[in-house]
Amino acid sequence: MNKIGLILQREYLTRVRKKSFLIMTFLGPLLISSVMIIPIWLATREHEEKQKIEVVDDSYLFRDSIPPNKQLNFVYGSFSLDKAQDDFYKTDFTAILYIPSNILTGGGTVKLFYKTLPGLAVEESIKSGIEDMIYNFKLQKNNVDLKTIQNAKTSVNLVTEKIEKNGSTARTSTTTQTAVGFVFGILIYMFIFLYGAQVMRGVIEEKTSRIVEVIISSVKPFQLMMGKILGVALVGLTQFLLWLILTFSIYTAAQTFLFRDIKTEALQKELVKEEVFKKGANLEALKKDKPGKHSLKSYEALSTFESIDFVSIVSCFLFYFLAGYLLYGALFAAVGAAVDSETDVQQFMLPITIPLVLSFVLAQTVVQDPNSSEAFWFSIFPLTSPVIMMVRLPFGVPWQQVALSMALLVLGFLFTTWMASRIYRTGILMYGKKASYRELWKWIFYKG
Repeated sequence: MNKIGLILQREYLTRVRKKSFLIMTFLGPLLISSVMIIPIWLATREHEEKQKIEVVDDSYLFRDSIPPNKQLNFVYGSFSLDKAQDDFYKTDFTAILYIPSNILTGGGTVKLFYKTLPGLAVEESIKSGIEDMIYNFKLQKNNVDLKTIQNAKTSVNLVTEKIEKNGSTARTSTTTQTAVGFVFGILIYMFIFLYGAQVMRGVIEEKTSRIVEVIISSVKPFQLMMGKILGVALVGLTQFLLWLILTFSIYTAAQTFLFRDIKTEALQKELVKEEVFKKGANLEALKKDKPGKHSLKSYEALSTFESIDFVSIVSCFLFYFLAGYLLYGALFAAVGAAVDSETDVQQFMLPITIPLVLSFVLAQTVVQDPNSSEAFWFSIFPLTSPVIMMVRLPFGVPWQQVALSMALLVLGFLFTTWMASRIYRTGILMYGKKASYRELWKWIFYKG
């Protein structure tokens, strides 16, 4: 056991002193926190620069009637498109919107000429505004009362709340839960590939340099394999804990300095909305209150994000990361021992990578129905459970299923470690001969 500890220490210290480890340790939290902070910050940011668009309307249907917004300001000209194009760069217009005379009968095509490419939001705003107006024109043409149709339109704000057994309720968000599940699932997927590949490369390097012949004279092959696997696992755990601490610190600082004004006005609006909802009153007064629109959205994003039980999810993540890595790390070590160079690993990597890639692909289906039978079976199967179960956890999984998944994952790790150790003890000293699946099978059951 002392020899395993020495190998573990050597593997750990060698890797944490590398520049790449230090760079990723500080770069990772910046990337993760930016994913959480930037969308909320953008929701609170007012767009100061308006797009000034010149409208050339040959149909004379949209004169002074296209609805402006905080991003767009429409100016209606009384001259032709050719004249507007000739003078375009002499004006401060950012774009020319041309509406042909046959807009109602010619397929509904309009053109937008620009100096710099407008954003997708600008294009969608113009497109939806003109579509709504054409829709109203056609209804009026057929003597349909627009007020009746407008009064019939009702926007519904769907709020999801989970009822606990004690009767209390908690606000949830399917979008937030999906995002959190994907982030943790992708992290496990990346960590297993990243650190598993490090174990495999380390074994190949020692084998090709013949250093392993000296090491094997002092330690058993199983001790060498376990020391490498556990050492790299400790590196990954150290990096993740540093990511967690630094990300939490950055996010807390952002809440303190960037989002400190969000919750005041937005929280008051939320309380009013709850009161109106309980009394069954009309929500039109709230809809007309435009100034707090962005603040309310930002508050809802923050509140649903904070409602997730990150303590339980992070605890489960640590288990699934360690157990999943140990399961796959043993297989990567076996592949490294069975080949003489990295160019020969492809034939053995496919069976190992298929379950991981499959779990990543299935995650997109699992979030659509996290309680389906397919989601259940893939979340307890050891080769796919680390990713699939992490995707399911933010939605709430019964503790019996989590316990079963963990137990099977531990059994899977013990089995793959036993199988990998049998391959490792024979393959680590084999040179000059390419192993086949048939020979690997013999090595597993070889007695001696």
